[in-house]
Amino acid sequence: MEKKNRGFEVIRSYKDKAIRIPQRQTKYSAGYDIEAAETVVLPSFWKQSVYYLIHNTFLMIKGQETMKEDDLWQATLVPTGLKAYMMENEYLKIVNRSSGSYKYQTTLPNGIGIIDQDYYNNEKNEGHIYIQLINYGLKDRTIHKGERIAQGIFSKFLQVDDDQVVNSDRQGGFGSSG
Repeated sequence: MEKKNRGFEVIRSYKDKAIRIPQRQTKYSAGYDIEAAETVVLPSFWKQSVYYLIHNTFLMIKGQETMKEDDLWQATLVPTGLKAYMMENEYLKIVNRSSGSYKYQTTLPNGIGIIDQDYYNNEKNEGHIYIQLINYGLKDRTIHKGERIAQGIFSKFLQVDDDQVVNSDRQGGFGSSG
């Protein structure tokens, strides 16, 4: 059997949903275009903000408890139906597509996402990659299944001298390392 170094696979629960494995679009592209596995609505940040201000002003006037900031301005997690495998000392960097921000006013709220090597096949979610997106446009935006929403770039990383690992085993899925 051929040794596999790095790549993408479809997770079990999406096997029958026609998920495409990410591909580079040109010979010199660094990133593999990642598609949405489902149709998802990204709420407008500005629409949410105006609603929050009006709603809370009305509630304050009536002397009622207001909405908490935690109730809005959440990034939307868009499922990809994918997981990624890679060699030790590698990670998958998730970055914006240039058209996301320029054409559609969507961005990754954390700038980039990091998929660690030990996220692959974890017990909590099989290593399912989700793309966090925020819509800073004026209107809600629908992302359709199959739409390219991010790029994945495999990269090496370096470790410091006398590297000390805090916890040797991943305990969960998305956002689980602390």
